[in-house]
Amino acid sequence: QVQLVESGGGSVQVGGSLRLSCAASGYVLSRYCMAWFRQAPGKEREGVATINDYGATRYADSVKGRFTISQDNAKNTLDLHMDSLKPEDTAAYYCAADSRKGTCWFRQYEYSYWGQGTQVTVSS
Repeated sequence: QVQLVESGGGSVQVGGSLRLSCAASGYVLSRYCMAWFRQAPGKEREGVATINDYGATRYADSVKGRFTISQDNAKNTLDLHMDSLKPEDTAAYYCAADSRKGTCWFRQYEYSYWGQGTQVTVSS
C-alpha cells in the first residue's frame, strides 16, 4: 500500500523560506514521476514542480527561480525548498506520485497517489 505523508508546512513572512518534505512508503520515489501541487482557497489545484526518474525537473512559471524540487533517495523523500515566498504562495501543498517514467507533466489525472496536504501561509 502506497502512502505519502507531507510535512514542513507552516506560517512565514513575505520573503521567507520553507522546506516541505514528502515521505513515501510502499513506493520508491526515484523510479517514477513525482510532483508537488497546491490549492489556494477558492482556486483550482495547480502544479508547482515535477521531477522524473532521471532527475529532470519542471516548474510552474510562478515559482521558477524561487522553488527547488529534489529527492533524497536514501530517505525516500521528495522535498520542495521554497524561497522568497509571496502571499500568493499561500495554499495547501500536496505531493503526488505517478506510476510512469520519463517526461512528467502537471496533469493531475496521471498521478495515482496523493498525500493529505500541508498548509503554507505567507503573510505580509
